[in-house]
Order: sequence, then C-alpha cells, then structure tokens
Amino acid sequence: MPIRTGIFSGSFNPIHIGHLALANYLCEYEGLDEVWFMVTPHNPLKQSQELWDDDFRLQLVKKAIESYPRFQASDFEFHLPRPNYTFNTLQALQSCHPDRQFILIIGSDNWHLFPHWYKHEEIVQSHELIIYPRPQYPVDESSLPTNVHLAHSPQLEVSSTFIRQAIRQKKEIRFFLPHGVYELIRQHLHNAENTQ
Repeated sequence: MPIRTGIFSGSFNPIHIGHLALANYLCEYEGLDEVWFMVTPHNPLKQSQELWDDDFRLQLVKKAIESYPRFQASDFEFHLPRPNYTFNTLQALQSCHPDRQFILIIGSDNWHLFPHWYKHEEIVQSHELIIYPRPQYPVDESSLPTNVHLAHSPQLEVSSTFIRQAIRQKKEIRFFLPHGVYELIRQHLHNAENTQ
C-alpha cells in the first residue's frame, strides 16, 4: 500500500493553530498517513509587502511541527519553475516519490474557484482531493466527483491575516500560535527593529 500523503499548500504567513488542528484532524479522521506542509514561494510578479521571507516562513513551519512525526515541512515548490501550478507540483512530486499517493488538501473557498485552476480536470482525474470547510463557502457533497470528498473538520476562525494584524497592533496572541513559532516571530521582529 502506498503512503497516503496529504499536500497542504499555502503561504503559511505565519502558520498557526488552525493549520495544525486541521492537519491533525485529516490524519486522524480522513485516512491520511501524513501531511506535508508545502510552503509556497513568493511570486516575483506580485507585489506583497505582507508576505514574509520564504525561508523564514519555512523555518516557522519546521518549528511548529518538529515534535510530530506525521507532519513534514516542504520547500519542494521553491525549486520548481515559476509560476507554480498545482498540477505541475503534483506531477513532479509523484515522479520524485513513486511510493506515495498524494492527496490534495484545499479549502472549500478554493473549491469554488477550482474550475479556473490550471489543468483542474487532470488534477481530479489523477489525484484524490480532500476539501475542508470554510465559512460562507458551502459544498454540495452530492455533486462531488468520486475521488473528491468533503472533510467534516472543525472550523477554527483563525487566519494568518488576523495574526499579522494583531502583531502590528502589539496584541498578546501567544495562544493562537505554537509556542516555538511565537518565540521565533518575537525574535524576528525584535531583530528587525534593531536593524532599522
């Protein structure tokens, strides 16, 4: 039996307890052997003052998951041609790791946009998908293709945008982040202030 590896792709800007709780649920309740947190690189064609450095975001993910063997941080997309397309990432992953079955993890908000994705039909034909619920984006389970299913995971209303705004406002948010991530961000911001 191939290893069932969930691909959870995102900017993780920063990773927070919502990401980790979801991945934990998918391993325990949706038949995944492991989850790879696929950190997406900065797109040089897009101006984003909000996006932290690629390597720093990867470092935060590694710190967040270091004590749990079923989670892995991945910089796989850092080494692929730009722009990144999910179809190409999945094809490259399967080529590099033929012993694994890769399952794509996406939010219901992205499922609504999925018809606009590059080679979306080929993705569904060649890979299993797990959709996790997001507020205001309901999914009709009866309309899903055979190898696409909806996870009934708890919805934690935490976002990376909220985390960054709270940091700017100097709010105390230590319980929204894994302890190690919280400390790394604090140190990072302290160093940034001292170099200005």
